[in-house]
Amino acid sequence: MAEEKTRVDFNAPKSLVERADSVVDILDISRTRLLIDALEDELEELANDEEFRRRLSDAYYNGRVDYDTVEAILGREEAMRLKLLRESIDRTPAIPTLKDGLPSDEAFYDGEVSKWTDSESADSNDESRA
Repeated sequence: MAEEKTRVDFNAPKSLVERADSVVDILDISRTRLLIDALEDELEELANDEEFRRRLSDAYYNGRVDYDTVEAILGREEAMRLKLLRESIDRTPAIPTLKDGLPSDEAFYDGEVSKWTDSESADSNDESRA
């Protein structure tokens, strides 16, 4: 099935068009084919550029770009990753609550509360006893 096409007209510097026409003559391809190939190459390069990816992510998180656009540029896997990150950012975390307040030390430790000792001071106490 052929992809739907859109006609695009734009103005370009005459010298650039002349260079492109020289290249299409040498390669024996159409000017349209050269422009499509160049545009595809540039879009692929941008999709791999970290600065562009950061800007695209920012645009997606800020709602300026939709999921379909991200998927078209970066692919489904990367777009899904950004979507999941965005959903986790938008989610309000649950606030933990205690029904009956904090337990006492005795209830928490179930009896005696152990005391921490420094292993060096314990060793020096052993040496002083000797």
